[in-house]
Amino acid sequence: MLSRKHLRRAVIAAASCIGILVLSAASLRELDRAFPPPLPAELTVSTEVQDRDGQLLRAFATPDGYWRLETRLDQVDKQFVDMLVTYEDKRFWDHEGVDVLALARAAGQFATSGHIVSGGSTLSMQLARLIEPRESRSLGSKIKQMLRAIQIERRLSKREILERYLTLAPYGGNLEGVRAASLAYFGKEPKRLTVSESALLVALPQLPEKRRPDRNLKIAHAARDRVLTRMVSSGLLGEREAARAALDDVAGLRRTLPTLAAHAAYTMLPKAVPGQPLQLTIRKSVQEGLEQVARDAATKLGPRLSVAMVLADSRTGDILGEVGSANFFDASRSGWIDMTKIVRSPGSTLKPFIYGLAFEQGLVAQETLIDDSPVDFSGYRPKNFDMGYQGDVSIRQALQLSLNVPAIRVLDAVGPTRLMARFRQAGVSPVLPVNEAPGLAIGLGGVGITLRDLVQLYTGLANGGKTHTLHDGTESANAERTTATILDGQANWQIIDILSGVKPPEGALQRGIAYKTGTSYGYRDAWSVGFDGRYVLGVWVGRPDAGAVPGLSGYVSAAPILFEGFVRSGLATVPLPGKPPGVFNPRREDLPVTLARFGAGSDGLVQATVTEPAPTIIFPPDGARVDLGTNSVDASPLVLKLQGGRAPFRWLANGKPLTGIDRRRTATWQPDGAGYSTLTVIDAAGRAASVKVFVE
Repeated sequence: MLSRKHLRRAVIAAASCIGILVLSAASLRELDRAFPPPLPAELTVSTEVQDRDGQLLRAFATPDGYWRLETRLDQVDKQFVDMLVTYEDKRFWDHEGVDVLALARAAGQFATSGHIVSGGSTLSMQLARLIEPRESRSLGSKIKQMLRAIQIERRLSKREILERYLTLAPYGGNLEGVRAASLAYFGKEPKRLTVSESALLVALPQLPEKRRPDRNLKIAHAARDRVLTRMVSSGLLGEREAARAALDDVAGLRRTLPTLAAHAAYTMLPKAVPGQPLQLTIRKSVQEGLEQVARDAATKLGPRLSVAMVLADSRTGDILGEVGSANFFDASRSGWIDMTKIVRSPGSTLKPFIYGLAFEQGLVAQETLIDDSPVDFSGYRPKNFDMGYQGDVSIRQALQLSLNVPAIRVLDAVGPTRLMARFRQAGVSPVLPVNEAPGLAIGLGGVGITLRDLVQLYTGLANGGKTHTLHDGTESANAERTTATILDGQANWQIIDILSGVKPPEGALQRGIAYKTGTSYGYRDAWSVGFDGRYVLGVWVGRPDAGAVPGLSGYVSAAPILFEGFVRSGLATVPLPGKPPGVFNPRREDLPVTLARFGAGSDGLVQATVTEPAPTIIFPPDGARVDLGTNSVDASPLVLKLQGGRAPFRWLANGKPLTGIDRRRTATWQPDGAGYSTLTVIDAAGRAASVKVFVE
């Protein structure tokens, strides 16, 4: 037994040790507070521009010139992480910054061999070196690194430590972080790596410059194989799996990081917030396909010519792909100019909307005959593109053949001002010459419009007559987005039906799309805009300096790009909408007299209305059978249209007046059921007209 004296001394000694430990711990805490590790809340990383799904479209180097992409564990292949931890720090998840066993092992190996056999640095210690580079490899710097690692472990979770290491680890040149390395050496994100690729990425950070595969391929190959051997000995890989991985080639090249959607990416750059990626509505796979099509097409077209493309979802207004030029970096094609936003003459691409208004007003049917021959509109003499004339053609043929004279005859009837008002209603404001009112020339391209705005108009055709404001993510947060009507549903279908019958360009496959082409005056711009039941793609071809290009035309130059663009976009074709109930599309022999021919007076000018003063019901025609789907819950109303007469008008169905009177020449009627009905209109002078129809 201890004497009281010895016991007292033992208690005093123990108390002194505890006091020293408490004071030491307190001192260490004070030192930790006084000299914290340089751990910024946010790392300085490359600004990323991502697609709608978070895939990288383009990155911008950090201010100090490094490609350093922020990395999360869920962005990296799990097997790579397991191999990294096994190779660098197998007790990473258990120690508190310093692995005493690993340090003891390394010291023993050095003592017995006289040189370094293996290192004792943990991943936490390596992170300390990355955030605070050491000037030498002295014992003092090593001790400082260990202390920093302990400090780091007190402030960050294991997951955060690993993510910072994966973001900052050097991979040769100005590549930092596993994402930048994987994109540069393999051309892909590190989410799914092969065993061989994982082993190479584990090996590179130890000697990044010496082991760079783009400069020292043999050394990189050998370093990868050493990692594979270590994985076998640690039990993480089987011998056969490692042997197969060792047979894979190591690519001796460094790729550029993605540079997609350059124009939109640069537009977004001023909005960059450190550590937060910028996001566009673009879909990466669509963008890649369109950019490749544009590059290939420009090469075939010849020098100085460029290509611009916009592909949008008509149901939402989202731009899924936009190509501002054939090659952003090609100075000979002025690649830095975003031609999707430059105002140019649209040629004949506005003709569908001219005819659409005529269908709305009941002036024409598809088989209505119209005269294609020379005509003079008070000094304005439109000519066809080929300088020839067809004589009598149907409205359907006139639009499909893109004949100029018939289009101007119809525009004279519906009115250029009304056409421009409809465009503005849809959120698009074409540019007119200074101090000029809308004239007939706008029907043939005598107005300015951007490719983006043209696609916005065509989203209405693909979406039942309803347009959406296009957006790609570059707009301000409070930018107005509108939905508007460009054409009513029935007139819209008539245009779709006509354009879907346009012959595809030579060599192109029919993809179930409707499309229109256009060529501006002087062969300066070639256009093609097409759509299926959901997606709209617009193509512009020309010189950014607006120089003439002999032989340039929408059908020959732009239409093949349109069809190839739809193919390479990777989007599944959505069927065009079917004929809605109530659409009147009779054969030529069944047309009523008022729709048999688009009339002209003795002076050759188109007459927009019937000359007789009495009202005439032009739709539905007398004796027509109209399918309104009366047996379904979604039965459609019947659109009623008239010409002549004096406003206001009162409509009656089977002797019963419809609600109110109206000054417009259109009305709607919802029948009670199927069968014969008599429709009557009475004008302000008391004159009446009636038709008898059978409703199904």
